[in-house]
Amino acid sequence: MSEICRIIVAMSTELREQWEQLYLPLRPLCTNDFIEGVYRQPRAKALEGYRYIEANPKTVSDLLVVDIDDANARAMALWEHEGMLPNVIVENPRNGHAHAVWALAAPFSRTEYARRKPLALAAAVTEGLRRSCDGDKGYSGLMTKNPLHEAWNSELVTDHLYGLDELREALEESGDMPPASWKRTKRRNVVGLGRNCHLFETARTWAYREVRHHWGDSEGLRLAISAEAHEMNAELFPEPLAWSEVEQIAKSIHKWIVTQSRMWRDGPTVYEATFITVQSARGKKSGKARRETFELFASEEMT
Repeated sequence: MSEICRIIVAMSTELREQWEQLYLPLRPLCTNDFIEGVYRQPRAKALEGYRYIEANPKTVSDLLVVDIDDANARAMALWEHEGMLPNVIVENPRNGHAHAVWALAAPFSRTEYARRKPLALAAAVTEGLRRSCDGDKGYSGLMTKNPLHEAWNSELVTDHLYGLDELREALEESGDMPPASWKRTKRRNVVGLGRNCHLFETARTWAYREVRHHWGDSEGLRLAISAEAHEMNAELFPEPLAWSEVEQIAKSIHKWIVTQSRMWRDGPTVYEATFITVQSARGKKSGKARRETFELFASEEMT
């Protein structure tokens, strides 16, 4: 075997070993042709025989994937990415398009309320990575090119595992991290991890107002939040979240309200008293502003 062949085999072996350590799904969705459908298969069968595989399990993520639809995708994933090189690049040899994959040292949950901040950070970091290499805005992040399949040219760039804060800092330095206002923007084309964050923020805002109709009825509030969350999921996203993910988000919102919300704990009497006080203060402030405007207008008329 020539030296070049030995190097290629060694690189292929290293990529396989690294990917098998990083890849978490046990029964991933997979396919060779999206037109023929997507099906769940055992992990080993999916990795050995399918061109496209599910990037992460349903409830946790450790891989951030960007789809780069450009003939120079590999160069775009590497250029000016000091401190945030992708771990793996999976290139289509026919057109140069590629998936760039960043691997995290610690997976983060996509469902529990306690992990909402890491999820929001991961969504923003993924958007920053997409911006850094001009990736596809519509890519959902669900399916990725299987780097172990012979159809692709796959490359292990680095075995360094990233922290979300580490990637955030690198993206801020390069100017690619989205501003804080990005996560508050109401967008119809939210995809990937952004869907979880957007649905959570939208549903919890609605739920805080809904509390007024369910004082003392925890189960009624839970059912109302669940129904509204599923309706929002269908209306907000071209590719809705799975039923189980929506249920977990609704459950998290309900749990926080009935265990942490002071409004729920204080009850309707305190709420009504507070509401009247706030409305009265607003009325006085508005009245004072109107009087000052009138007095100013009157003085100008007299001069």
